[in-house]
Amino acid sequence: MNVDAMKIDACYAGSQKSLGALPGLAPVTLNERAVEVLMNRKKPVQSYYLDLPKLQRYWNGDHTYHHTACSNLVYTMREALRIALEEGLETRWKRHQLHGEALRAGIKALGLNILTQPDYELPVLTAISLPAGVDEMAIRTGLLQEYQIEIGGGFGALKGRLIRIGLMGYNSCRKNVDTVLSAIEHVLPRSGLQQSAGADFAADDAVYKAKG
Repeated sequence: MNVDAMKIDACYAGSQKSLGALPGLAPVTLNERAVEVLMNRKKPVQSYYLDLPKLQRYWNGDHTYHHTACSNLVYTMREALRIALEEGLETRWKRHQLHGEALRAGIKALGLNILTQPDYELPVLTAISLPAGVDEMAIRTGLLQEYQIEIGGGFGALKGRLIRIGLMGYNSCRKNVDTVLSAIEHVLPRSGLQQSAGADFAADDAVYKAKG
C-alpha cells in the first residue's frame, strides 16, 4: 500500500495475510503526526503488549528492552517481502484482483450471493451469503473432510449465514479458484441447495479469458 500517497497516518498488518510470511508479526507504520500524538498522550497506556511509546523507544530510540523478538519470523518476513518485490507490486495487485473476480463469478453462477456490494469487494477475501435453509457447517465440514480445504464462517449476527474464502499471497491462483469451486459444487447439494453443474467453471473461465 502507498500509505503516504493515501495519507494514512497509522497502518498495521499481519505477516501471514497477503504477504505470505509466518504468523506472529504485525508490521506497523506511523507517520510523524501519528507519532506526535502517541508521544503527547496524557493517559498511560494500559497494555504493555501494545504500548506504542515503549515500542517506539525500543525500535527507534535508545533500544530500551521491551520484548524479545523472534528472529526467525523476521527472516521469513524479509523473504516474503523479497518475493513480493520480485513479482512486482502492480503485478501482485492485478493477480489478486483477477482471481478474486473469477472466484466471485463462479460463486454467483452456483446460485449464491456475495455479501458485499459491487465495487466494495475485497479480492483477497470473498464473503458469501447463504440462502435460508442452507447448512453452513455441512459445506465447511464437507470441504474440510473430503478436500482438505478449510474456509471460514460468519461472526456475530452473521454466524451460520455465510462462508468466507481467502485468496491471499501464493494461494491466489487459478488452480485454487477452480479447485474450491469444484469442491463447493460437490458439497452444496447435501447442504440443501441445488445448482447447475458446471455453471461455475463457465463463469470463472469467462473472467480469465477476458482479463487473464
